[in-house]
Amino acid sequence: MKVVVTGASGFAGGVVVRAAVARGWRVHAFGRRAASGIGAGPFGDLVRAGTVPYRSWDVTADAPGDLPEVDAVIHCAGTVTDWGPAREFARVNVAGTARVRRAFPGVRFVHVSTASVYDPFRPTVMAREHDLPARRYANAYGASKARAERAAGADAIVLRPHAVYGPGDPTLLPRVLGAVRGRRLWAVGDGRQRVSLTSVANLAEACLLAASGPVERGVFNIADAEPVVLDDALRWILRERGIDAEPSYLPAGLVTPVAGVMEVAFRLLRRPSPPRLTRYAAGHLAVERTLDISAARELLGYRPSPTSFHGAAAW
Repeated sequence: MKVVVTGASGFAGGVVVRAAVARGWRVHAFGRRAASGIGAGPFGDLVRAGTVPYRSWDVTADAPGDLPEVDAVIHCAGTVTDWGPAREFARVNVAGTARVRRAFPGVRFVHVSTASVYDPFRPTVMAREHDLPARRYANAYGASKARAERAAGADAIVLRPHAVYGPGDPTLLPRVLGAVRGRRLWAVGDGRQRVSLTSVANLAEACLLAASGPVERGVFNIADAEPVVLDDALRWILRERGIDAEPSYLPAGLVTPVAGVMEVAFRLLRRPSPPRLTRYAAGHLAVERTLDISAARELLGYRPSPTSFHGAAAW
């Protein structure tokens, strides 16, 4: 099996590369990071050994020449943040997806999307794939990823993970740890809400199944084996990290307007970095966010492991 992995210098893409090599596949890795800097990345040892050829490609630009002939493309490249100008999300997530699709015509295309395409303004309760489209989004990220799914084409396999975590996690774990103040970890909601999380290992397995299995198109939710209760997950993370703190909760009705004011202020001041609190972050886990993954189980043969934060002290 010969595959291209885009976004290989990022979190999920790097794990997909390693998983594919472990499966015995021939992998061609592309990422935004310069080739000279990939040695310290998640699969730098494979590049140095000549096992994985790596080329720098920012998907906002044309594809490099002499692209390999492959059986499938696993498209992990994208901007993953809840802050930034809409035009940048469009350039990377929408136009970039279309550009990668055009660069590899006629091959299986696995597009890594997100559960953030579901309606952010109401609870996501065991969402099924047909629950799209949402009428509006809390930020440009969710909107751009919904458009990117269309840019991937009707014959693509689209994967929708939620809250991806694991070793090297640049988003979920840092955000949780950043909410610790003294002996309190501040969160929104009441802590009893159920959430579907996705380990990066489970996501990588789903990518490989989608790239090599009998299913050639379709949309699939991807998550760990079962949802977890938010308070349980937060306490587990704190224990693993050795942090002496307790989760404390604020009502979304109080926090969301404050987040909106902070967003307006940051935009007026043209601050490039995000405010500590955004409406997306406030509402993301404030209510139930669970996914029905039965389609992936039945059609892709997806057999995910349970949510686990064992070893999180080293992440």
